Amino acid sequence: MGGDLGPRTTVPAALQAAASNPDIDIVLIGEQQALQPFAADCAAARIALEYAADTVAMDDKPSQALRQKRNSSMWRAVELVKSGRAHACVSAGNTGALMAMGKFLLNTFAGIDRPAICKPVPTERGHSYLLDLGANINCQAEQLLQFAVMGSVLAAAVDQNPRPSIGLLNIGEEDNKGSEQIRLAGRLLAQHSALNYVGYTEGDGIYRGDVDVVVCDGFAGNVALKVSEGVARLLADQVRRAFRASWYGRMVGQLAQPLLRKWHTQFDPARYNGASFLGLQGIVIKSHGGADSSSFRFAVESARDQVELRIPQLINDQLAALQI
Repeated sequence: MGGDLGPRTTVPAALQAAASNPDIDIVLIGEQQALQPFAADCAAARIALEYAADTVAMDDKPSQALRQKRNSSMWRAVELVKSGRAHACVSAGNTGALMAMGKFLLNTFAGIDRPAICKPVPTERGHSYLLDLGANINCQAEQLLQFAVMGSVLAAAVDQNPRPSIGLLNIGEEDNKGSEQIRLAGRLLAQHSALNYVGYTEGDGIYRGDVDVVVCDGFAGNVALKVSEGVARLLADQVRRAFRASWYGRMVGQLAQPLLRKWHTQFDPARYNGASFLGLQGIVIKSHGGADSSSFRFAVESARDQVELRIPQLINDQLAALQI
């Protein structure tokens, strides 16, 4: 029930998801005072409400939340996954706290040092998966190899792509470019023929769709994602300003509406909301904190898809097959 708008976003999203997906059951966990006004609508939609005495604030440190917020809605939600009462957890709350609780309660698979945050990003060719997006700032080569395995499994299962291509994000495509750990990771990836590693990918290749999976440390991934979000907002704002600046601009804007709607549909951020915490022995999805109800619904449906595809088990099977 976290995020910038709380139940005002998450409850309508849950109602939409329940209406569109009669095969899923949803449990909403939050403070009673916040959820009570929605009780009747949720009951009519087969959505269960459970109340928690505490919440995790957006500025809570992960270590603090892990020690002191065990009566929070976030802890309870992850605990439902651990107990088997739920197949997946979706939250728009504090990312660091969600990661800490997920790792503590669900644990990682053997062969995974730390979970990685992964989400699809739009490209000229459809979408690519980018990881890590901020969970692991400084990564060793072995961790980048683990990210590649997990991202490859996700892309293969969700997109029905039997051999997704993998690229390491780097400052150039030449073998001598990048840090020592990136160069070592490249050599490790090249040793596993079961992975379709194609080499280094530069930043501009992410949105061209040069590869299906882009692997990087959390610092580079988070910067790349936030910069792209900022550029997208800038471009959208500049287009709106241009169309409103004069009568000629307004006329052109009207003529361009069909093209703009098509562009918005293809690159709508809502369609790509929902980052996966890959490597956990359970499914945890992080929604953008500022997501509206449509965006949050996409995160819920992403969790449903991962449950149906058994993503954690597929990752564990691939790790075992590669002996990582």
